[in-house]
Amino acid sequence: MKQPASDSALELAATAARLVVEEGLEYGPAKQRAARQQGRGGPRGPLPSNELVEDAVREHLALFAADTQPAELLALRQLALQWMLRLAHFRPHLAGAAWRGTATRLSALHIELYSDDPKAAEIELINQGLRYDVGSLPDGTDVLGLPARVPGWPEPVTLLLLVLDTDALRGALKPDARGSTWRGDTAALQRLLEPAA
Repeated sequence: MKQPASDSALELAATAARLVVEEGLEYGPAKQRAARQQGRGGPRGPLPSNELVEDAVREHLALFAADTQPAELLALRQLALQWMLRLAHFRPHLAGAAWRGTATRLSALHIELYSDDPKAAEIELINQGLRYDVGSLPDGTDVLGLPARVPGWPEPVTLLLLVLDTDALRGALKPDARGSTWRGDTAALQRLLEPAA
């Protein structure tokens, strides 16, 4: 049986959640900064799980953004769908906060693209006349970043395209400890959007 989270882990998760919602940080950097702010953690210190932070994010949203977050999430998911249809050749999957239902207008959109040719996505963006930045994750995964617009929003959304090998698709829909998936394909996103249509 899983042990309940300690008070210190819950406190750290709540601080990280505030940083995620109010500053748009990703979970990893939010947990690190929360640990520094509370004078603990560091590179070897224990940090709360992503699931614990996600629970705290949901609580924070319910308390402080219940009137705005659902509409922002809907707009981000609709934007993600546009891009996934635009890049359908790469079997895109939406991941991150927009997939999990915790995104706000400060959240980046994470779309995973699958291809045997790691440069094919870049070539596609060039062919579409799009400007993008190239980065990589610590594991070497290429990330293509570009701004995307939601109508009526003053600031663009950061669109992050993670370029993965086709073989990675086999494990793409593996559920988390609670049975939820960390990502979904275009059809799954369309099903999420159906009630809002």
